[in-house]
Amino acid sequence: MIAGSATVVALGVGSAVVLTQVSTGSATAAPQAPAKAETAEVVKADLADRRSVSGKLGYGGETALAGRKQGTITGLPSVGDVLDRGKSVYQVDAKPVPLFYGQIPMYRPVGPGATNGPDVRLIEENLKALGYGGFGTPDEKFTDATANAIKKWQKANKLDQNGTIAIGDVVITPDSFRVNTVVASLGAQGGTDVLKYTGVNRGVIAQIKAEQRDSAKPGSKVTVNVGGRTVTGTVKQVTLAAPDNNSAPGQQPETKFDVSITLDDPAGTTAPDGSSVDVRFTVQSQQGVLTVPVGALLALAEGGYALEVVDGQSRRLIPVKTGLFADGKVEVSGPDVREGLRVVTTS
Repeated sequence: MIAGSATVVALGVGSAVVLTQVSTGSATAAPQAPAKAETAEVVKADLADRRSVSGKLGYGGETALAGRKQGTITGLPSVGDVLDRGKSVYQVDAKPVPLFYGQIPMYRPVGPGATNGPDVRLIEENLKALGYGGFGTPDEKFTDATANAIKKWQKANKLDQNGTIAIGDVVITPDSFRVNTVVASLGAQGGTDVLKYTGVNRGVIAQIKAEQRDSAKPGSKVTVNVGGRTVTGTVKQVTLAAPDNNSAPGQQPETKFDVSITLDDPAGTTAPDGSSVDVRFTVQSQQGVLTVPVGALLALAEGGYALEVVDGQSRRLIPVKTGLFADGKVEVSGPDVREGLRVVTTS
């Protein structure tokens, strides 16, 4: 005969369930049980243990854009504008300052007589992308064909056709951007910060503790619950967060990391910027394992766990080893465990 008692057992990360503790001389002895009990089937499934942190919906951090064109600012973009390659970012002396893509700033005038350099390649790459070629494959050598392409581009933008792009004639950023804040004012002198920009797609910024760092690697998938709707996302980058200045005197600030997440479908949510969201990172996962509800586990008095298998009118205990706990289910294995078994479980 099997004696049973309730005991609380901690299972998995942050989980605790009430298990029935049974005492048996043999793990296969038939327990005394009610005629009818709730049962569940042993099924093969994927399990994922996830950790939740809070975050904010938005476009990510701002980057200041410095204007280097001397003169009077006569035109500015509006907050929310998305600017692509070739578009005017702002105007100085009633002439546009267009956007080029690149990784280095302009550090000299580039025109006839310019020596070889990466800035020449950058200019040729942008000219070709905008439809002004004739110089072959973009390279670091400035030629007459490069000057002719610049002149054609200058004519199309109503700029002086001198074949030279000087410092400040273009704005260079790595990609298209969204205007988040306009800093300069009409009538102000150029050569100062013009605006602050963000990426063009909305995403999520969340903060994690140092011990959670391994669960938020660039490229890893996450789920984001925003406004009652769950969408998927991808970790873009993880950076060290600014120290918390609210720490008690003499106390070392806790190390934290900012996690930038891109939404797989940016249009999948209409929640306003700044909305609080719940982000779930996968800590551990298992694919194609046998699982049962956690409530089906029986804690054996002699140690270990068992399942109570229902076989027609009879019941028997089979020993099991437990694996990953997640979402109310547990991975189980053992010589007698197979898919399709029906086991007694709690409601």
